[in-house]
Amino acid sequence: MSTEVAEVSDQEAVKEAAQALRRSSPQEVLQWGVGRFGNSFTLACSFGLEDVVLVDMLFQLNPEIEIFYLDTDLLFAETHQTRERLSKRYGKHFIRVVPELSLKEQEEDYGETLWKRDPHTCCAIRKVEPLRRFLSDYRAWCTGIRREQSPTRSQAETVEWDEIFQMAKLNPLAHWTIEEVWDYVHKNRVPFNPMHEQMYPSIGCIPCTQQVRPGEDSRAGRWRGMSRTECGLHQHQSGSLAGGK
Repeated sequence: MSTEVAEVSDQEAVKEAAQALRRSSPQEVLQWGVGRFGNSFTLACSFGLEDVVLVDMLFQLNPEIEIFYLDTDLLFAETHQTRERLSKRYGKHFIRVVPELSLKEQEEDYGETLWKRDPHTCCAIRKVEPLRRFLSDYRAWCTGIRREQSPTRSQAETVEWDEIFQMAKLNPLAHWTIEEVWDYVHKNRVPFNPMHEQMYPSIGCIPCTQQVRPGEDSRAGRWRGMSRTECGLHQHQSGSLAGGK
């Protein structure tokens, strides 16, 4: 099957699954993704609360499915420690995806602290392009997006077509509340980042992550003071998420 034919076939499958699985459990959504795409299916893991839940669910379903993370060279020590704890718990190797430019090379080309002056370009270099390269070998990817995380994610579906990367995208926890996420973590004793208990519901790069104040949405601490709540991996079009955290 050619790439073009496979893409059309996948789009049709996504359209059908989006309706059939809209109110299905996360495990059922994952089962569909693994069954449909096999080794062409991968989970993006930032080691945040939602993602560790998906790691646990996916491991029980198929421990061979590849799981990757974007290492921007600016991650918190707690994020790396959470990765190590998960790796030990599940005996799982998490694929490290890195930017083409080191921080030193980025500074030489764009100047110091690019994330302060131009966070869009910084995220493109350290997140979006590395993700694009990695996903080129897959037909479907999975994220921990939930609708209640922020207004930009409020239309996320459990299964959708990613217009940015032209592939299937699964958000198994789209309809879950934060209470359901925590309940799963505690009941299954899933390792999680301790920063989540210190007013950090969303954890990204060190320079662009702050604590969230009472009453704010879970992504209010990301890029605080800037007109930005997404890094470019997840964009919405026509009122609904079309792709890419």
